[in-house]
Amino acid sequence: MSAKSSAAVAPGWYGAFELKRSYQRNMAMGVGFAALLHLLLIGGMLLYQYIQQSRSDVEPIGIVRIKSLSDIAPPPSMTAAMPQVNVAEPNIAPPSIGIPTPVPDEEAVEDVRFATRAELAELSAPVVAPSTGRGGDSVVVEPSVLGEEYFPEAGEFVAVEEQPAKIYEERPVYPEMAGLTQKTGTVWVQALVDKEGKVRDARVVKPSGSNVGFEESAVEAAYKNRYKPAIQNGRPVAVWITYKVDFIFKN
Repeated sequence: MSAKSSAAVAPGWYGAFELKRSYQRNMAMGVGFAALLHLLLIGGMLLYQYIQQSRSDVEPIGIVRIKSLSDIAPPPSMTAAMPQVNVAEPNIAPPSIGIPTPVPDEEAVEDVRFATRAELAELSAPVVAPSTGRGGDSVVVEPSVLGEEYFPEAGEFVAVEEQPAKIYEERPVYPEMAGLTQKTGTVWVQALVDKEGKVRDARVVKPSGSNVGFEESAVEAAYKNRYKPAIQNGRPVAVWITYKVDFIFKN
């Protein structure tokens, strides 16, 4: 036998066939381990979901699940009536209505009930029973009842049966400056005539625009006029009137 053939069959030597079989064995072992690992992971996930589902089927303590309207119980007020206790009100006469007035401490009355807003309004404007006479019924509260005369604001409408009538007219003085320049003009004056026919206030509502003293002269003369006062419900009242004053130059 030659040296070459003896070396080929020496122990510990592998050929292509042995190497291929070794590869196949290692591949099978790797695939088996990988499959086993995947099966363990999938089984663990399924086991975890099963455990969680079994826990969710158990209702926590104190929670009631309502699946239909029939499961709703009636409220306590319908199932059990509250006990009623009748308490008689004390038979005490109410104190008289009074308006607070400062007094010394030793003279103060303890049992005094102050009037409410509604009661004070009823006292100041009492309800008047309708009369049986002909025509409509009306109640008029005069401002003089409050202790002072009422003066309307400028431009405020006051319904009257008779307007003020002039019984004395003060002629306005023609300004000297207007005479030197021979100016003419018209001034509109608004005056407040009280219930005695006197002028309480006067103002210019439309000036002449000439600036020669027409406005000042018209207002000064307005305070000296006298009127028969306006009449409302048969009584004199204060109202505002408006009139014009013409200034004409004469030689």
